[in-house]
Amino acid sequence: MALHRDIFWVGRQWAVTGAGIQAIDQRLRGVLDIEIARLWDDDLVQSRRAKPGVNAADFDKALTVARERFPQEPTSDPFVAQLKTLGVIDASVVNPAVPAMQLRAEGRLARFLPQWRIRR
Repeated sequence: MALHRDIFWVGRQWAVTGAGIQAIDQRLRGVLDIEIARLWDDDLVQSRRAKPGVNAADFDKALTVARERFPQEPTSDPFVAQLKTLGVIDASVVNPAVPAMQLRAEGRLARFLPQWRIRR
C-alpha cells in the first residue's frame, strides 16, 4: 500500500501519516502498517516491534509521534479522530457516523485546505 498523502514524520524505516504508522519500504505492501484506531493496542504494537528486521529505535520514535498526533479517545471513530486532528470539526459529535462539521477557511490558502469530493 502506498504512503498516505498526509505525512507528518519520516524516519529511516517508518513514517507517521494520516493513516497511522506506515513502513516506508513499499515492498512490504502495508503488512506492518498500524492504523490510527489500533495505535493504542499494545499487543499489536509489540508484535510488529518484534518482527525481524524492524529498526526498534525508529519504530519507537514513530509510535511516540503518532500517539502524540492521534491521542486516544474512549469511543473514537478513526474518521472522526482524523477530522478532529485536522481541525475540521469544532463542535462535539452527536452521532459518530455523521459528524457535525464546521469548515473554517478564513485566512487560509485554498491549496492547503483538505479537498472533499463526492463520487456518484
